[in-house]
Amino acid sequence: MGAAQLEFAACCSTASHPKASGPPETLPGGWEFGRDLDRSTATFLLPVSPSKIVAIGRNYAEHARELGNEVPPEPLFFLKAPSAMIGPNVPIVLPPESQRVEHEGEIAIVLRHRLRRGASADEARDAVLGVTCANDVTARDLQKKDVQFTRAKGFDTFCPLGPAIRLGADLEDLEVVTRVNGAERQRGHTRMMAYPIVDLLVYVSRMMTLEPGDVMLTGTPSGVGPLVDGDRVEVEVSGVGVLANPVEALRG
Repeated sequence: MGAAQLEFAACCSTASHPKASGPPETLPGGWEFGRDLDRSTATFLLPVSPSKIVAIGRNYAEHARELGNEVPPEPLFFLKAPSAMIGPNVPIVLPPESQRVEHEGEIAIVLRHRLRRGASADEARDAVLGVTCANDVTARDLQKKDVQFTRAKGFDTFCPLGPAIRLGADLEDLEVVTRVNGAERQRGHTRMMAYPIVDLLVYVSRMMTLEPGDVMLTGTPSGVGPLVDGDRVEVEVSGVGVLANPVEALRG
């Protein structure tokens, strides 16, 4: 078994192996550990099934400024609906209620242990299973119109996630890149974050208990932009791989 196989968990479907599985205490959500898969015949499914998705806003100063905002004096977070999640290669569907849907490539954190109020930084770090790619798709016109973010970020298909979970990643040394139709739109690094990942986990867990399998999106760098029918958007995170999704207008 190669080193790369030791560092990833994925949920896949193949003709001979419908769904990966593993010990629930180690792999919440039914992921598989250390098994060879032929990528040409495997379909990567959602790598996690969280009870909640916590998302951080305005965690990159340049992104906050491009939307006319400042970095908040304490972390700003909100919830995305788990029903918004889709896996790799599943279409992002543009709803007719919005005229401006945008991509937001992000580093996503997946929990392996429960984390609650009073957790230390070391406990927060130990609670992390790994990292994956996410796209916090946003109906920007609705976000500006509404008082809060639920509608703008909660449409079905507005949370692509995957393709796998990188285990044991250095949470202080991760890069995220977003491309649309092959052209780079966003590039950010954890050193550019206003609030580091471990600090965010400690902060959020003061308000709500984070359960095994829960996901935290850590904010998007500058360069967000529109998605239109026919686009292909890719989010790449250091050592994880590429999360790719086509974009389609809602039809019928």
